[in-house]
Amino acid sequence: MAKLTDRLDFVIGKKSADPLEENFGIVTVNDLLRHYPRKYSDDMTTAGEGEELEEGEHVTFVDRITNVDLRLTNRSPKREYMVVTIGNRRPKVTATFFNVKVIKRTLKEGQRVMLSGEVGYFKGTLQLTHPGFLVIHDDGRVAGTRSLTAIARAEGTADEGKLLSLFDRDFFPIYPANSKVQSWDIYACVRQVLDVLDPVDEPLPESFLREHNLIGEDEALRAIHTAEKAAERDAAIARLTYDEAIGLQWALAQRRFGELSEAGPVAVPSDDGLVAAMRHQMPFELTEGQKDVLQVLTAELGSSRPMNRMLQGEVGSGKTIVSVLAMLQMVDAGYQCALLAPTEVLAAQHARSIRDVLGPLAMAGQLEGAEKATRIALLTGSMSPQQKKQVRAEVASGDAGIVIGTHALLQDAVEFHRLGKVVVDEQHRFGVEQRDRLRAKAPEGVTPHLLVMTATPIPRTVALTHYGDLETSILRELPRGRQPITTNTIFLKEHPAWLDRAWQRIIEEVGAGRQAYVVASRIDEDDKTQAKGRGKRREQIKEQGPPATTVVELFDRLRNGPLSGLRLGLMHGRLSADEKDAVMAAFRAGDIDVLICTTVIEVGVDVPNATVMLVMDGDRFGISQLHQLRGRIGRGQHPSLCLLVSKLPETSKAGDRLKAVASTLDGFKLADLDLAERREGDVLGYSQSGRPITLRFLSLFEHLDLILAARDFCDAHYATNPGDPRMAALAAPFSDTDRIEYLEKA
Repeated sequence: MAKLTDRLDFVIGKKSADPLEENFGIVTVNDLLRHYPRKYSDDMTTAGEGEELEEGEHVTFVDRITNVDLRLTNRSPKREYMVVTIGNRRPKVTATFFNVKVIKRTLKEGQRVMLSGEVGYFKGTLQLTHPGFLVIHDDGRVAGTRSLTAIARAEGTADEGKLLSLFDRDFFPIYPANSKVQSWDIYACVRQVLDVLDPVDEPLPESFLREHNLIGEDEALRAIHTAEKAAERDAAIARLTYDEAIGLQWALAQRRFGELSEAGPVAVPSDDGLVAAMRHQMPFELTEGQKDVLQVLTAELGSSRPMNRMLQGEVGSGKTIVSVLAMLQMVDAGYQCALLAPTEVLAAQHARSIRDVLGPLAMAGQLEGAEKATRIALLTGSMSPQQKKQVRAEVASGDAGIVIGTHALLQDAVEFHRLGKVVVDEQHRFGVEQRDRLRAKAPEGVTPHLLVMTATPIPRTVALTHYGDLETSILRELPRGRQPITTNTIFLKEHPAWLDRAWQRIIEEVGAGRQAYVVASRIDEDDKTQAKGRGKRREQIKEQGPPATTVVELFDRLRNGPLSGLRLGLMHGRLSADEKDAVMAAFRAGDIDVLICTTVIEVGVDVPNATVMLVMDGDRFGISQLHQLRGRIGRGQHPSLCLLVSKLPETSKAGDRLKAVASTLDGFKLADLDLAERREGDVLGYSQSGRPITLRFLSLFEHLDLILAARDFCDAHYATNPGDPRMAALAAPFSDTDRIEYLEKA
């Protein structure tokens, strides 16, 4: 008999187990049984009529052979090959076989055949090249490739005539597979394992199962692979969805509760330090939302438990000033703070804005400096060796209370005197390894407080799962005086003349003394960022429409055409750091009227005088990215205008996306729309350790109540039984592998 924790090679043999480990990372019985079917056949029609299949996808067909064509290759020596057509499908489906000496005697017109292989297309015809196949003759004899004949016999009957019932079943599981390990190979292994599997222990309390009307673990793991009735499979899916939610929440609970034993730097608020001086000199009043968040941060920084908090808020909601006041609290207590930014542009912007807002409080050691001032240090990779050496000396001595930088902060040469807090801006741009490396620069035995910030609003379900190890604070309210942004769409197919009016609108704004952005998705023809990715569905590729306008092409066209009378600047990611700084300084100073740029200005760029943004090929950007870009305007005293231009039809999916962005300035509403459009596969995407987070049944779009129930259960159960091995088994896919290793390291 076998248990879930047993290695597969001990149960089904090394010859069958090794390909599963090599291709799918399947090592144990539990791994195999959690490799759930991706779908179920419909009367064995595993690929339905008209179903859209991706290039490279592994698929199984069951149908009758309608044509067999023996051909010769064009190359010398000529070799015989065979093309088999099945059914009368649209698109046409063929299978090509080489080395046909035996196969041509096996596959005949009129036979019912099962074909399993990798999808390819040629001139509108779907082609399987040398797929696995199984033929069941009218007299019950079975012929075909080894894997499929084996699975046919795995149905458990010694009467080969009864194998015809294989085609009459209500369902058959179709597994995620590839050309080396086919779906039927996986099913044969699953059947072999289930035949010897001991009853599976139930990890969840009986009361929880009753409350949520769930079947047991043993029944669910068997039914998901073998149940013939849809109702039984649905019950299995409902139970295994809870398994995913609870497994993920248990991994997060381990992270949250584990921090209780760590020592954080205590920073009790001071009545006469930098925080008090800063509050006294601020020329504006904090919003109620900023005050509430700051009150929470103040309390947590004064505790011996390390803070782990995510601050998310609308573009321009004032996250930076809140983080500055929180950092000053740490500096008052004798600690240093590190602010990690993803780009040099953003790091320089932070350094500039923090120095500006602190004024004399950031000028320690200078004539104009306040009595209790500190220093703001900036460290980036493009600095000269001498500049880096000087900054590192300020950091190591403790003279710099707030250290701002890019990945350069992570280098071994950077040593802090007394690091007490790490702030990560645009946290999704960093891997946990990088965050962890920075936190490790604190004094021995001290775990620095962590504040991660994002201006991309995150749906609640994503926050509860992907970032569930972090407490969350939200800033929705915009500071007083922020001007409204009007967003309009321009669909060039329907209204080509509107683009001319858009250029005229920019000229009018510049004439009134203001500035504008024009954004493109690509730098030049060598820029592959918008290339058509492998594996995209053909309708997605088709919807991309004409090639995107490049920023280099756009710059030349505008300075010699519609905007020839204005002062234009060019900004993109291939410019050197000095070139970027020069362009941004000129734009900020008003020496450039219109900045033609890529998304390098997506975050951190603050030019209050910019009131217009035109985004070319807006369909090339995601919802959240468009919202981020739009946040670069509306930052001053004048109303602002954002124009989203597309060459695709207004009625396209991309057109709907652009109209959705134009319809609201609520970033949280747009985040929900983004989740609805992309679903969790793209939203979770890759964990910060680089491998995909696998949620087979749990939907972040649909299962908020379920996720909340799982979180409440895990928090309560962990408090009384943190070492429960059954819960650890559920959490293994999320905590014992590098898929979500960052939850253990964040």
